Amino acid sequence: MTDLTKYRNIGIFAHVDAGKTTTTERILKLTGQIHKTGEVHDGESTTDFMEQEAERGITIQSAAVTCFWDDHRFNVIDTPGHVDFTVEVYRSLKVLDGGIGVFCGSGGVEPQSETNWRYANDSKVARIIFVNKLDRMGADFYRVVKQTQDVLGANPLVMVLPIGIEDDFSGVVDLLSRKAYVWDDSGLPENYKVEDVPADMVDKVEEYREMLIETALEQDEDLLMEYLEEGTEPSIEDIKRCIRTGTRTMDFFPTYCGSAFKNKGVQLILDAVVDYLPCPTDVDPQPLTDEEGEPTGAVATVSAEETFKALAFKITDDRFGSLTFVRIYSGTLKKGDTILNAATGKTERVGRMCEMQADDRNELTSAQAGDIIAIVGMKSNVQTGHTLCDPKDPIILEAMVFPEPVISISVTPKDKGSTEKMGIAIGKMVAEDPTFRVETDQDSGETILSGMGELHLDIKVDILKRTYGVELVVGEPQVAYRETITQAVEDSYTHKKQSGGSGQFGKIDYRIKPGEAGTGFTFTSTVVGGNVPKEFFPAIEKGFEGMMDNGVLAGFPVLDVEVELFDGGFHAVDSSAVAFELAARGAFRQSIPKAGAQLLEPVMSVDVFTPDDHVGDVIGDLSRRRGMIAGQEAGASGVRIKADVPLSEMFGYIGSLRTMTSGRGQFSMEFKNYMPCPSAVADAVIEKVKAEKEAAKK
Repeated sequence: MTDLTKYRNIGIFAHVDAGKTTTTERILKLTGQIHKTGEVHDGESTTDFMEQEAERGITIQSAAVTCFWDDHRFNVIDTPGHVDFTVEVYRSLKVLDGGIGVFCGSGGVEPQSETNWRYANDSKVARIIFVNKLDRMGADFYRVVKQTQDVLGANPLVMVLPIGIEDDFSGVVDLLSRKAYVWDDSGLPENYKVEDVPADMVDKVEEYREMLIETALEQDEDLLMEYLEEGTEPSIEDIKRCIRTGTRTMDFFPTYCGSAFKNKGVQLILDAVVDYLPCPTDVDPQPLTDEEGEPTGAVATVSAEETFKALAFKITDDRFGSLTFVRIYSGTLKKGDTILNAATGKTERVGRMCEMQADDRNELTSAQAGDIIAIVGMKSNVQTGHTLCDPKDPIILEAMVFPEPVISISVTPKDKGSTEKMGIAIGKMVAEDPTFRVETDQDSGETILSGMGELHLDIKVDILKRTYGVELVVGEPQVAYRETITQAVEDSYTHKKQSGGSGQFGKIDYRIKPGEAGTGFTFTSTVVGGNVPKEFFPAIEKGFEGMMDNGVLAGFPVLDVEVELFDGGFHAVDSSAVAFELAARGAFRQSIPKAGAQLLEPVMSVDVFTPDDHVGDVIGDLSRRRGMIAGQEAGASGVRIKADVPLSEMFGYIGSLRTMTSGRGQFSMEFKNYMPCPSAVADAVIEKVKAEKEAAKK
């Protein structure tokens, strides 16, 4: 059994292009896992091994690698930065104990790094901050540190100061040891000297060192009083112990800087991971829940002595077959063991297990609490978020919640051969990505793919074409509209059918009214006496709820409706559950149009970065897209504009933004909420849907 205190399960996450993958490459090189670093811009990095990743120079799926540093084992997950793939970040954070947040020295805290930071806060993952790219034009370490305070509300604990900046950036000063680490220009990570602090930096180093020590000692009152009253500085070991405690409780985040591309400053981050980030036993254990997802109060204690408990957090299909990535929380797992999938109730034997090295693998015979491994070829229909456990001790770990897709496109295979291939390929892709949904349009017979954004669906279509060889015709992007009601209605409906033999009879008196936003469908019954027998209530509820998928305006799902059953009537012979369910369905169709049915559209939180001289154009353009400007914030290299804009107006926005800003603008967006559609827009959408249905009939 290995010592769990020597384990570090960490993720690397940040905004697009802040340098996550390059940082991962450098970590692998320094720890001896690879002998030649591959560059992202050459399409040769270890963790970006998909064709689409190498081509576009972006990370699309999270990749796991294992390496060793200072006698410690690191399981590192490199995550994507694009907002369309945030599910990869979210599910990785769920199973990690610590993380490295990478920020660009010139770009600072960018929109997507904010989203990822928020996810990490929700998942209570301790982090260290790495301000990267200090060799770039416009880089400013101190500005980025201030931004992490202002924008993220974080408390950065500055551990090193940069020596020089932009082209002159040559190394860092470690505040605790008062030593300067200076690299030469060979670009080799091992070519550095440890020197005294440069004379012009002595005062600044002392100022920041004092702040560091005071903040760290707040974790230990006795040491702090001694330091403030008697002026005695505690030992470096004591200071490190305090920093470790504060990092684990997220009171502050140790902050480092460097240039991953130029190989400067990465060693200190690896040391910081060992010194300050928690091991699996330091982290609060995962809560266990019941079948409804409610916490039971019990937890999965991280220990190899306990029964086996693990969470499947990612499913992929690669050239060797299907892989289920698993984080083991407690117990051990050996080749040939039988495990239970708590979600499906099925058991199966574990055939092969391996430790992943990006797209390579090392076979294992056993694994234990704290490990992140992949199980090969599981059969029991495992999905992301399922709990795997010991059949003798069935438990459920807290599940993952994924955002709903907001954009769809229709795809039609070009020929019969492609139709069969597409069915198999889509099955695998849906299992891999919980934010990717597929359904068949009943009227037109088209396949509808839904996802988190244009880029997300673009990549999915690309994978279908290239990886699976499916030739497709791709339709226009569609928006996921919804419907709701705006008024309360009291109504009555009778379902009667007499046709020889026993008939059907069910009468219901009910009130329908708009519900609170986000409540979905709620059903209550206030029937007094036996006018509608209790045993028919579930059928009535089922009838109403079954109609929520198809609104009366254009057939979109209906949101936030409350139904109250207050009276009705029944027939001793002809009333049945089916009769009352049909009555509820008829009642829904009859009353929803009377209740002020309304079309809702998805509104996105849009975060645009633009150079100063194009702010007016960008704001004007967002307003033309029916956007509400929520605020703007000037930074060193441009302005960030926040706005709420309907998704239907945002198609192709990246092209317009690049044109307006001479290619320098960037934006990210995520779903915010549903809002009522203006009547002109709603009428156009309803007309379009009707026309499509007519065309499909012909």
